[in-house]
Amino acid sequence: MRMVTLAALMLLAAAATVHAQTATADDTAKFLAGMMPSAASPLVPLTNDPAWQRHAKFFDTAFGQLEQRQLSRIRAWADTNLAAPKPTMFYMFSGPDFLYANAFHSKASTYVLSALEPVGSVPDLTRLPRGGMVSALYNVERSLGSILSFSFFITKDMKTDLQAGQISGTLPILYVFLARSGMTVKSVGPISLDNTGAAHFAGENPGPNAVRGVRIVFTGSDGQEKTLYYFSTDLSNSGVKASGFLKFCATLAPGNSLLKSASYLLHSGNFTTVRNFLLNNSATIIQDDSGIPLAYYSTKKWRLFPFGRYLGPIDKFPQHYQPSYAELFRRAQPIDFGIGYRWRTPETNVLLSVRLPDDGSPAIDATSSAEAAPPPPRPRRLRPPADIGPQPGGGFFFWR
Repeated sequence: MRMVTLAALMLLAAAATVHAQTATADDTAKFLAGMMPSAASPLVPLTNDPAWQRHAKFFDTAFGQLEQRQLSRIRAWADTNLAAPKPTMFYMFSGPDFLYANAFHSKASTYVLSALEPVGSVPDLTRLPRGGMVSALYNVERSLGSILSFSFFITKDMKTDLQAGQISGTLPILYVFLARSGMTVKSVGPISLDNTGAAHFAGENPGPNAVRGVRIVFTGSDGQEKTLYYFSTDLSNSGVKASGFLKFCATLAPGNSLLKSASYLLHSGNFTTVRNFLLNNSATIIQDDSGIPLAYYSTKKWRLFPFGRYLGPIDKFPQHYQPSYAELFRRAQPIDFGIGYRWRTPETNVLLSVRLPDDGSPAIDATSSAEAAPPPPRPRRLRPPADIGPQPGGGFFFWR
């Protein structure tokens, strides 16, 4: 009897130890991405659930198709056209889109992503009730539907899918994209920026008006450590004036920048500060026509390489048609992938702007919200062409 009791106690202790284990961030990322966690992970038993197995099969198919259709082609294009990439890449208005950040700039060692949406959280998945886990996996799938199909996020859909449950915000999506990009997550922790741009970490007080974010350290197949920052911040003139976000970014400059499906916000007078920052602190800028208007690229400072085809904005943004863009794209090189609102390959426009050696002319003040004076407009405004085929609906606002 005593031996039976002792054995039972040992089994209970072992079970308690297993339950007490907390899954690593890397195992959690793999699990959410539908990939098998490490053999010793407490998440392994959950992979026997038919709901997770269906989730894994769905993501295997979706990401496999995306790799073939988009990501492998973007990497090949970047290898051909980006001669001397910088260690830092800036992706304003990005949401959690590490997937395309990495595809365009796989050689970067520091990624800075920023948008309005909060970081959110990913709890200990072993403590979720079964129904909670099934719901969480389904919501992650739904939230990624538009970017897997069209290359950008639809804000209102993501807000619905990733705000109700315990898994929320951008963090679970960053986890999925890191895992599916073949990365190993080493550490994840909060980061805050004070109004001077200084970084503060867990337990430190950044003071008022702090910009909140997350810092993720990860490695690729080569074992090199890299850092991904995501900051939840207002990029309007008033927003960046009240924060230290751009001051932090300046410490990492110059970098390579990416802009896509950016709601044409940089066409507006309310986003001149971040626009000027990008023009002053980027060695290259890859964008579609929703990024920086062509009029702000000085021919003394930039060499422009158009790829694809410019058909004008989709119906939601007809006022942002650019005749000068249409003229530039008459000599565009072909492209074999699609991005942005014009996500179909035959309709996509990609502009690669390469900064020329400094000619000594003064830079635009990146801390000023004053509107820079573009070249005089053409006297005749062309009508934007009609959209070809249906475009995805939804709220195009800040999520890329």
